[in-house]
Amino acid sequence: MEIIGKTSLWEGKFLRAVRIEYSDGVVDKRRYWEAVERVGCDGVVAIVPITDDGMLVLIRQFRPPVGECVIELPAGLCDPGERLEDAARRELIEETGYSTGKLTFLTEGPLSSGLSSEILSVFSATGLAYVGIGKRDETEDIEVLEVPLNEVMPVLRSRQEAGDYIDIKIYGLIELAKQSMEKE
Repeated sequence: MEIIGKTSLWEGKFLRAVRIEYSDGVVDKRRYWEAVERVGCDGVVAIVPITDDGMLVLIRQFRPPVGECVIELPAGLCDPGERLEDAARRELIEETGYSTGKLTFLTEGPLSSGLSSEILSVFSATGLAYVGIGKRDETEDIEVLEVPLNEVMPVLRSRQEAGDYIDIKIYGLIELAKQSMEKE
């Protein structure tokens, strides 16, 4: 398979819809796919922040595409030219008020490979210090949640029963962060 070209269908402030033309490479049959891409960013980061006393720092925010509040890990866009690690540090302060003493790369990969070209880079953050909430985007209305790491699953279940969506990525990423901490 090979990408032959992309055509922009529309572009907004944050997203662009594209039509991708590709070939199977064997019988040169042309195929087409519609997808979305981020505009004006060099990547997406998520952070699994854990305080020294074993609290996992999550966020809860209203997400217009699903019409409900979603429990998520702190995350955000990497500005053009910004290093992923710097974006992770910045987003952690902006969304939770915590700075990190140690940032550890955990993994990266596509978020929704049938829909978007977006690649998520994930870091764990330890050695946290509360420095105050940073400058938030005007579209963000974030509630910071501190949950005991050993009680996170029952708390998430309770939040889900109360009507919040749980970002499905966090289950695996929390476990990955725990495994990374155990190795140290």
